[in-house]
Amino acid sequence: MKKTLILTTAIAGLASAAVAAEGEVNVVSWGGAYERSQVEAYNAPFTEQTGIKVNMIAADNPATPLKAQVEARNISGDVFDVEVSDAIRLCDEGALVEIDPAVLPAAPDGTPAEEDFLDGALLDCAVANIFWGTVIAFDETKFADNPPSTAADFFDLEAFPGKRGLPKNPKRTLYLALIADGVPADEIYDKLGSDEGVDQAFAKLDTIKDEVVWWEAGAQPVQLLADGEVTMATGYNGRFFDAMVAEGKPFKIIWDGQYMDLDMFVIPKDSPNPEAAMEYLKFATDTQRLADQAKYIAYGPARKSSAALVGMYQDGETEMAPHMPTNPDHMTSAVMDDPEFWADHDAELTERFNSWLAGS
Repeated sequence: MKKTLILTTAIAGLASAAVAAEGEVNVVSWGGAYERSQVEAYNAPFTEQTGIKVNMIAADNPATPLKAQVEARNISGDVFDVEVSDAIRLCDEGALVEIDPAVLPAAPDGTPAEEDFLDGALLDCAVANIFWGTVIAFDETKFADNPPSTAADFFDLEAFPGKRGLPKNPKRTLYLALIADGVPADEIYDKLGSDEGVDQAFAKLDTIKDEVVWWEAGAQPVQLLADGEVTMATGYNGRFFDAMVAEGKPFKIIWDGQYMDLDMFVIPKDSPNPEAAMEYLKFATDTQRLADQAKYIAYGPARKSSAALVGMYQDGETEMAPHMPTNPDHMTSAVMDDPEFWADHDAELTERFNSWLAGS
């Protein structure tokens, strides 16, 4: 119900902004702490420098209103923040503007953008802004004497009792079950590409199925932990960081088996403000702006040249590097999203997952 309300509000907001005046740009993002970091790092300085007003619109998943607008041939958003798989699919369908890396700002030392962005961060129709991770977090007050530390602990209800929060989709549940069952990170997709591996993942999920609270929106796992409805949950590392550091929640992150992904900016064809959209995209993905975003949320910048500029959190006391998903210490068992795998297997695994949820 909550997800439907947010999406309805987002689409309604887009409709009201459809006839945006020149000098405006409509940016659709994910809401919450992530959106606030974009407002501070991108939007405010962009408006100050260019005079272009930024209308920020939140959605549980910006790809949903984008797809709806494309299908209706009524585009009202200018820039959408989407996951890699959605960027690839929509680009292949001819729905997005192609972006020449040569038009993007070079690094401060003159390195061309094409060489400065991390691997996978530039696509034909998309430019990445951040790397982020889906991680496990737990309430320290519930495990003061014996804190969990691994993905396997998430599935150990005897040693670490309590409800678990998991996203209601196969992409960020099946891999975790396999990691917890001892499958190395570099073998996850081979396993998920086989009937045996999929059976193994669901068998592991069976061990906690009765104790799972399923979530669908990014703010929910944080709230589930805060309300005591679960003792452990998976969720986006930046959301947990914001709860821990900005709100003082007694949470701790387990980095073992994090699922890493990119968020990317795309511009739909026939957007109402195409020139302003491109100016915004270029501005928001320059070296300094990506580093500035890391002052507000613990997501890793998509450019190499931004790394050295990442310093303290906005409180002036918290070093951001230890909280980044791209920190080398957090990468040993990380699973990187594979959009090609999910393009081939998403439908079948989603059908199996939904049947499993329904008990059939």
